[in-house]
Amino acid sequence: MSIRHSLLALLQDQPRYGYQLRVEFENRTGSTWPLNIGQVYTTLDRLERDGLVSNDGSDGEGHVVYSITAAGKAEVQGWFAAPVEKANPPRNELAIKLALAVTLPGVDVQAIIQAQRVASIRALQDYTKSRRDTAATQRSADTAWLLVLDSLIFQTEAEVRWLDLCEARMVQQTQNAGQGSNGLGTTRKSSNGVTTEEAAPLTAETRR
Repeated sequence: MSIRHSLLALLQDQPRYGYQLRVEFENRTGSTWPLNIGQVYTTLDRLERDGLVSNDGSDGEGHVVYSITAAGKAEVQGWFAAPVEKANPPRNELAIKLALAVTLPGVDVQAIIQAQRVASIRALQDYTKSRRDTAATQRSADTAWLLVLDSLIFQTEAEVRWLDLCEARMVQQTQNAGQGSNGLGTTRKSSNGVTTEEAAPLTAETRR
């Protein structure tokens, strides 16, 4: 997550001090990614150093107000215009945990998968309920939060499907142990004859 660009985007709206930026960011994203106030001020110091924001002094109540510079506006406009790069994906703790688990003796990989599936389905149900409740009384200010919820729902659905595939691979690997199998999960052939893996679809019960 780019805190740098997020703060610039909020300052493009209007000048603010650190705590206001923190509150605005969390309000607009539903507090999904809480910001540490120290991180906010550290980032502001760097933005000022780089000439992207200016320190406008105190507001009379002890708050240092920052405003965006022309260079800062160009920076945030470039951020909005550019796609998010996938060449260096962010660290995924779950993927790292499972990747290490399958390479270490004595680790119950199936138990890890099952525990995570229960937690992920619970989160999916919570996100779905929150989206349903928000949509039922939707105001214009809720649009940003609904977008975040949609993203969280899709990501969590994908995670559950991936866990299903991981489990299928573990079962297949156990069944084919000592037979030279590569331990792949459920497969199917596409129209071009290429064999691909497929996880079981999420059920309607899962999404509730």
